[in-house]
Amino acid sequence: MFSNAEIGIDLGTANILVYSKDKGIILNEPSVVALNTESRDVLAVGAEAKSMVGKTPSHIVAVRPLRDGVIADFDVTSSMLKAIMKKASKQIGLSLRKPNVVVCAPSGSTSVERRAILDAVRSCGAKSVHIIEEPVAAAIGADLPVEEPTANVVVDIGGGTTEVAIISFGGVVSCNSVRIGGDKLDEAIIQHVRKQYNVLIGERTAEQIKMEIGYAPIDHDILSMEVRGRDLVNGLPKTVALQSDEIRHAISEHLLQILEAIRSTLEDCPPELSGDIVDRGVLITGGGALLKGMQDWLSTEISVPVHLAPNPLESVAIGTGRSLKFIDKLQKATV
Repeated sequence: MFSNAEIGIDLGTANILVYSKDKGIILNEPSVVALNTESRDVLAVGAEAKSMVGKTPSHIVAVRPLRDGVIADFDVTSSMLKAIMKKASKQIGLSLRKPNVVVCAPSGSTSVERRAILDAVRSCGAKSVHIIEEPVAAAIGADLPVEEPTANVVVDIGGGTTEVAIISFGGVVSCNSVRIGGDKLDEAIIQHVRKQYNVLIGERTAEQIKMEIGYAPIDHDILSMEVRGRDLVNGLPKTVALQSDEIRHAISEHLLQILEAIRSTLEDCPPELSGDIVDRGVLITGGGALLKGMQDWLSTEISVPVHLAPNPLESVAIGTGRSLKFIDKLQKATV
């Protein structure tokens, strides 16, 4: 009588999203876990744990068990997934007994990294676990016709990785994955403020700077912002004023590496599909796609139209959930 629950999980470096077939996105939490280092107990998961980053006593640490889109700490990831699944089952209003799960992995991940993802999800009591590649999930979530024999180019700029893929006939024709994403841009901003002003700022402040005054390498009206950090000379709190052109300069090196990945993927494209790319353009998705000026800069550099996904932050999760309908065609790894 009762069909098994079907859910899709976007196991991202920055956020974990859970998609249910009936209710859409039911959970969107930061991929952060607060741990007691003495007992290894999990104290908080998600938004509650993220609010603790950089503000905890010595025996409590807020950690991110996913790095560069893959599992860096298996035990902590399993604990985090169990807590996330428990929250998700409350949202759906039923106990998620033996759900069928599709989880996404970066296209550049190794078989060992994929096995770790499968084992972590299976340890939460899933009936079956399927893995789908992130760019394919992003394309499905953005309503691209992935099953048709036409070229769909997806650039998914996430927290830990940037995935570039040409998808046709339900599979990946050519792809590139670089371990550069939102986290690397945040690090570049921290280093810039440290070198230029002798002030140390935290990850959350760097992320805020990127979102408010971060720009792709294009001409723009200068924006400014005041940030607070710790002066490295005298150790006292200090406020500095930052401008968008210096932030643009600080992150441009990483953005050029993303551009290089897009170019090399397009170079590997079969000539038959190149015509489709000129007509249909490139779709950008993921949190990095929301960086100011990103769309204009990329379209200028690669000379084809660049479109922003309707919902860049959620398209991978939506596609992961929707892919359950035709998982057999897309199957890359199964239990």
